[in-house]
Amino acid sequence: MANTKSAKKMVRKIAHRTAVNKSRRTRMRTLVRRVEEAISSGDKTAASTALKSAEPIIARAGQTGIIHRNTAARKISRLSKRVAAL
Repeated sequence: MANTKSAKKMVRKIAHRTAVNKSRRTRMRTLVRRVEEAISSGDKTAASTALKSAEPIIARAGQTGIIHRNTAARKISRLSKRVAAL
């Protein structure tokens, strides 16, 4: 349990940051899933529009530390490659 005033504040800050990061990570995963569903259905236009909306969110997640930068780049690269192959 936090004893000092600063430790109590850090507990509050960490809880808020965790909630924000969880929300952003969930949004990113949802958008990736939409791209993958469009790819599996074989709809190129839906897949490319889903990728256009997912790409900046994935990149931002990499920049803010929700996922590693290289992981974000790898996800974008692999999804782009699969959409282009349709």
